[in-house]
Amino acid sequence: MKKISLVSATIIFAVNIILFSACPGTDPSADTADPEVTVNPKDNFHVYLCFGQSNMVGYLGSGDAISAADRDVSEGFKVMAAANNGQNPLSRQMGQWYTAVPPLVRNGTGLSPASYFGSALLEGISDPEVTVGVIVVAVDGAAINGFSKDQAEANAYYAAQQDWMKNQASAYNNYPYGRLVEMAKIAQETGVIKGIIMHQGESGKASYNNGVIGSNGSDNSNWGKAVREIYDNLLTDLELEPASIPFLAGQQVGNNNSHIAAAANSFPAKTAHVISSDGCSAWNPNGGSNDKIHFSLEGYRELGRRYAQKMLELLYKKN
Repeated sequence: MKKISLVSATIIFAVNIILFSACPGTDPSADTADPEVTVNPKDNFHVYLCFGQSNMVGYLGSGDAISAADRDVSEGFKVMAAANNGQNPLSRQMGQWYTAVPPLVRNGTGLSPASYFGSALLEGISDPEVTVGVIVVAVDGAAINGFSKDQAEANAYYAAQQDWMKNQASAYNNYPYGRLVEMAKIAQETGVIKGIIMHQGESGKASYNNGVIGSNGSDNSNWGKAVREIYDNLLTDLELEPASIPFLAGQQVGNNNSHIAAAANSFPAKTAHVISSDGCSAWNPNGGSNDKIHFSLEGYRELGRRYAQKMLELLYKKN
């Protein structure tokens, strides 16, 4: 039997120490080391769902034009096209993301409040890695039951309307709720739903529970309940926790909307918030009745900023 020299034994011992130290889990300091943090890129894409009537679309009054400054949008602000059939501007294709250059909803329309909401939100978020995306589904003049999850109800409602509204609703197969959910699920593949904003003129069935389909009457007692139902259904269908994201409802021109102001009472505490339109200018306050129900371009800009200010306060105040 060969004898191992002292030098050889020392070398073998040293090698064993090195090999043992290299084995996973043998470092005595491993249990106290900080784990490596992996950031999911989805967490940096913040998506907001937007729905409502013509003031969510963005009215473009006679002689008005979207300015070059309005079109100068950061690439970090995106819009997902929610329709095809020539209803989407700038040749956008349904279900695809694009830089959110206005108009966002249809050709020939103006500034949606979602435009300045997204831009102001992006400016107010301190994390430069975050991208903001909006999905806008809107039909001029549509009663709240036009956004019902009940497809038969929505279809029947639009079938009873004038041709111009039928044409707009057809872009969503007469089922705006279903289209919003469909697009939101696509968005969830690469992003996270962070909130919902609405601008809808408090109109609904003459009585929400009596089966009247074609009426756009205002229902004082049930309008807020119908809005809450849409919110709850969206969260359920998108597999989000109940009352887990903010809901912001904007007031109409004139800041005199009692139903919207009271709608938050139909929601869990601190979930729904009213965005004031006080001081947001009308398109033509001295004109006919239709001119007084739409905001001016500057009114839309300011309203969008106010949506963003509230969302920043709710979600990003710690950033």
